[in-house]
Amino acid sequence: MKIAMVGSGYVGLVSGACFADFGHEVVCIDKDETKIQRLLHGMMPIYEPGLAELVESNVASKRLSFTTDLAEGIAGAQAIFIAVGTPSRRGDGHADLSYVYAVAQEVGEHLSNDAVIVTKSTVPVGTGDEVERIIGACNPAHRFSVVSNPEFLREGAAIGDFKRPDRIVIGAEDDFGRDVMREVYRPLFLNESPILFVSRRSSELTKYAANAFLAVKITFINEMADLCEKVGGNVQDVARGIGLDNRIGSKFLHAGPGYGGSCFPKDTLALLKTAEDYDSPVRIVEAVVKVNDARKRAMGRKVVDALGGVEEARGKRVAMLGLTFKPNTDDMRDSPSIAIAQTLADAGVSVAAYDPEGMEQARPLMPDVEMKQDPYAAIEGADAVVLVTEWDAFRALDLARIKAIAKAPVLVDLRNVYKPEHVREAGFTYLSIGRGTSVKEKSRDGELAAVPA
Repeated sequence: MKIAMVGSGYVGLVSGACFADFGHEVVCIDKDETKIQRLLHGMMPIYEPGLAELVESNVASKRLSFTTDLAEGIAGAQAIFIAVGTPSRRGDGHADLSYVYAVAQEVGEHLSNDAVIVTKSTVPVGTGDEVERIIGACNPAHRFSVVSNPEFLREGAAIGDFKRPDRIVIGAEDDFGRDVMREVYRPLFLNESPILFVSRRSSELTKYAANAFLAVKITFINEMADLCEKVGGNVQDVARGIGLDNRIGSKFLHAGPGYGGSCFPKDTLALLKTAEDYDSPVRIVEAVVKVNDARKRAMGRKVVDALGGVEEARGKRVAMLGLTFKPNTDDMRDSPSIAIAQTLADAGVSVAAYDPEGMEQARPLMPDVEMKQDPYAAIEGADAVVLVTEWDAFRALDLARIKAIAKAPVLVDLRNVYKPEHVREAGFTYLSIGRGTSVKEKSRDGELAAVPA
């Protein structure tokens, strides 16, 4: 089957490469000529483990190609996916659907055969209805059906998620759409991946509901972490204790500096706006958005406190390890590191940083942060080291080396990567998330002091 993927960003490129790897003929289309030229030369516009190799092998097999010409790209395609961006709209927070509707208009004008048009982009409820209206208004001579097929890809694990999905959700209103989508995903039948056929509007809402629920879990465990610090509990133990309950599950129960990325921030906001439009408020999600926004700056204040408070922190230097919102991606969108760095700057603290993949994207967002070539270069002369993103490269840092080159042995672990006793034995003052004050140790001046875990 020939598949056209309109939009060659994160979702479009990963989906297109995976469909090609299944044996389909795939054309990825994008108006950005620079991006297409880079792809034609094997240069990836994003960092995603395994993607470059997957693209290269399928281009070599002539199953995957790239073009800027939409009319040429969709010609003969039985399934035309819309995978363009839907960023938060300035002013009101609604999802900006201008790119989706522009593609629908162009597809309607150039449709040259029967085809199913699939919205892969994350879109609010009712978007498929408008896409159908736009294409229909172009009076195409061929049969078409508009289907919703949301993506559930985790950055850093997208290829595995696509090839071994928890579920495939397809919102179709007619047999034509359902039949074509069955053929599109037929290779996954062998893996017995569950395919859920629902109405188009139910499919659109499922994507938002899923992301909002995961955001709720993250925010819940973060608030439990704050409570653990007050009462002397350990949030990791609490997370295990509740996560072993099959009704709850262990995923997304890792305390940290708050969620970020391309999905959760904009999708929770878009869901709130949709709920407002339909006079059906989702107050839990509203609270989650507010708590998460506040948490990021609170993590910056946690670092300031580790430096001795506002008065003592001014003029000091912090090494920030990790900038992207999560490991194994170069995505800086709504990363907690941005708010943390700004909070430190507001307190008069200078910041040096290192990230394995995200520094190029971070530079324009953090003009006052000094980017370094490796973690130890960032740490040299620092009054405190802050671990923001749990890249594997940071899990086994040489603590003795850090102590030798840092100005002060203070480690603030916002991802709970390290064991408190191991770090303290190395002579560090150690602060983490959700591990309450429960251990008393001797301070350097010989007095007993409560040491926060």
